[in-house]
Amino acid sequence: MEIGKVIREHKKFFLIVGIAAVALVTVGMVMRARSSGAKYFTSPVKRGDITAVVQATGTINPLTTVPVGSYVSGTVLYIFADFNSRVKAGQVLAQLDPAIYQAQDIQARGNLANAQASLRNLEAGLQGQMAVIQTNQANLTKLQAMAEYQQVTTKRSEDLFKQGIISQDQNDLAHSTLRQDDAQVEAARAQLLQSKAQLDQSRAQLEQARAQVEVMTGMLRQAETNLRYTTILSPIDGTVVARNVDVGQSVAASLQAPNVFTIAQDLKRMQVFAKTDESDTGNVKVGTEATFQVDAFPSETFHGQVSAIRLNATIVQNVVTYDTVVSFDNPEEKLFPGETAYVTVPTGHASDCLMVPNAALRFTPDLPRTKVQDLFKQYNVPTAAMGGHGGRWRVVWKLTEGKELVPVGVKTGITDYSNTQMLEGELKEGDSVVTGAATQGGNPTQPPGGPRFGGPR
Repeated sequence: MEIGKVIREHKKFFLIVGIAAVALVTVGMVMRARSSGAKYFTSPVKRGDITAVVQATGTINPLTTVPVGSYVSGTVLYIFADFNSRVKAGQVLAQLDPAIYQAQDIQARGNLANAQASLRNLEAGLQGQMAVIQTNQANLTKLQAMAEYQQVTTKRSEDLFKQGIISQDQNDLAHSTLRQDDAQVEAARAQLLQSKAQLDQSRAQLEQARAQVEVMTGMLRQAETNLRYTTILSPIDGTVVARNVDVGQSVAASLQAPNVFTIAQDLKRMQVFAKTDESDTGNVKVGTEATFQVDAFPSETFHGQVSAIRLNATIVQNVVTYDTVVSFDNPEEKLFPGETAYVTVPTGHASDCLMVPNAALRFTPDLPRTKVQDLFKQYNVPTAAMGGHGGRWRVVWKLTEGKELVPVGVKTGITDYSNTQMLEGELKEGDSVVTGAATQGGNPTQPPGGPRFGGPR
């Protein structure tokens, strides 16, 4: 009760003391914030070995994959192969209903037999026409001989008539007989020409019949081929990795052959199709030994060799990648088609070199631009390093014993995503380079660590 009474009596005094205390705390915090500068994360320049690598994600694929399609349409009657079945070349995989194709085959055989019979009939008629022509030719020859004889007889009769030996009537009869014989010769010649024309027509019909036989033969072969295609065979030795049909399912091959089975030729020799960024393709060489990991065996590292870099680019959201093919042996068939592989391809190695942390190459101090330019001039930073795009020249910031930032231009070499090789520059082993900075609240303006890439989970 006494304390409460004292407070009530000196209420104004306690209020003034509280306000003064708050003001003192606020002023102290402000002065402390002004007196304390940025805190820097540093890392020493070390000497060691660096191996540059290209890391990419890819998919495991068989060396050769053959899709088996159906050339004809039909209903699946039987299936003789399933997933993971080992098959041989020529082995029956499935059977389509052949009824309609058997009917087409019978019809094609009947049409061919009919065309062949017509051909034989025309050939026989052609032989008969050739005999008629020979007969007409003989008859024409005979008539021509008779006409020649009558011409001589008529001339003799004309001489006898002039001598008065025969009468006028006999002479006229000789002339009339000569004209009749000439008319018979012309009629026989016309009949011979008509026979030859009929022969040419029959020959044309014969050629047409032979062409019809060829057409029917082709239709029969097509029908036989379609009937044969109702039995789906394996084109190679391999393993069935996909089956896309079931018994009773209709297969339609109107526009393109549907994919019925997919067969991998050899699962003991496989490939990884790794999506390599366009900036890394210049460093990847064919024949380089590569390693990769998969989620199924996270503790194992598999080895392969770069066999090709495909020139067909893939563009996804303006990111250009190329397929780097890594061939490897899979003797135990542990790895399956379609698995995701995390590929690492070495592209360079440097032994016993000065290594600058990658975080130091990315660090930029929170200073005015004019101040930074003055520091560059003061410490003779190469012009190639100032712009940030000077090829291999970069700027790192060294922290002196007096906690002052000093810019240093360095020429960089290969990198392993944690450290970068230093080729030229005013740095030596043990120098502290800034990798990041923190404000008074302890929030870093730039994380001190380097980037992390790839690898299974």
